[in-house]
Order: sequence, then C-alpha cells, then structure tokens
Amino acid sequence: MQQSPFHLAFPVKDLKKTREFFEGLLGCEIGRTAERWIDINFYGNQISAHLVDDEMPHGPTNHVDGKDVPVKHFGAILDMDTWNTLAEKLKAHGTDFIIEPYTRFEGEVGEQATMFFLDPSGNAIEFKAFRNFDQIFAS
Repeated sequence: MQQSPFHLAFPVKDLKKTREFFEGLLGCEIGRTAERWIDINFYGNQISAHLVDDEMPHGPTNHVDGKDVPVKHFGAILDMDTWNTLAEKLKAHGTDFIIEPYTRFEGEVGEQATMFFLDPSGNAIEFKAFRNFDQIFAS
C-alpha cells in the first residue's frame, strides 16, 4: 500500500509556546498560520494546532510493559539514528518524560525504541523507531 501523509488536528492552550516547541525543539517546519491555528510539518505529515479556550483534561492510560501509556497520543516513527539524536536532544533540554526512552521487544520481531512526553498544552506525544522498518506491522 502506498504511504500517504496523515492529517491530525489537536487542541492547544498557547500558539506561541506550541510553535516554539514544535519548530524550535522538535525541528518541525511551520506552514499556514491564522489567529487561532497553525499547520506544522510533523515529519512529513500535516498536524494542525487549534487554540482552545476550555481546559483540557488528561485522559485515561493503558498499562503496557509496566508503564502507564496515555491512550490519547500521537507521534512519528523515525529511523533509529534520528530517534537516538532526538532522545539525546530532549534529555539535554530537560524534558520531563512520561515514559523515558527505552527499547521494547529487544531481540524479537518488532523491536522498537519508544519515548513519551507532553507538549506545552499537555498533549502526549510518542516517538518510535524500529530496528527494522519492515516489522512495523509485524505480529
């Protein structure tokens, strides 16, 4: 199946902080902007941060590998070198991880590195990297 970029819209409390986070820390390019939203090139995908006035409650978690994974999250799958570089950059920045960078299924089919953290509005973000991209959907 041909890969197509996805689109995701998500709520934020502060557009300036959101832009600084995605553009400055994560290195994403900013696209179209308006008074209450910005488009972000999120690793080849279009995500749109929409300003909301209401408080955003934290959602439920699922217990995975002994860790509480936020059910409501989004992210990107990177190659291992890019993932490692990003993990080190986030650590050096003092990022407060929900789940510290670690490797799951080590030595097994689907071996992957993962990490979770929050954006300035409290949205959970996961970055993954697979040892072998051909195993992304392997069971």
